[in-house]
Amino acid sequence: MTDSRFTFDDLRQILLKAAGAEEGLDLDEDILDTTFQELGYESLALLETGGCIEREYGITLDDEALTDTLTPRDLIGTVNERLAAGRAA
Repeated sequence: MTDSRFTFDDLRQILLKAAGAEEGLDLDEDILDTTFQELGYESLALLETGGCIEREYGITLDDEALTDTLTPRDLIGTVNERLAAGRAA
């Protein structure tokens, strides 16, 4: 498990590695409050992304944390909450 915070750059790298990106989609910070569904990421892509996050950061994300109505900001917040809980334990 890492002691650092999960950032937008971390999420962008994992998204590209796990699920790719729609052609013409610019994964910059302007997408923070756009749902993954609007960005073209379906549930399978989010499950792949969640699996990568779990493996790289040593946390567990439940299915509710990976819905396509979630925004990148929501997911970053959830991952940081799980990381903080892991450090506190």
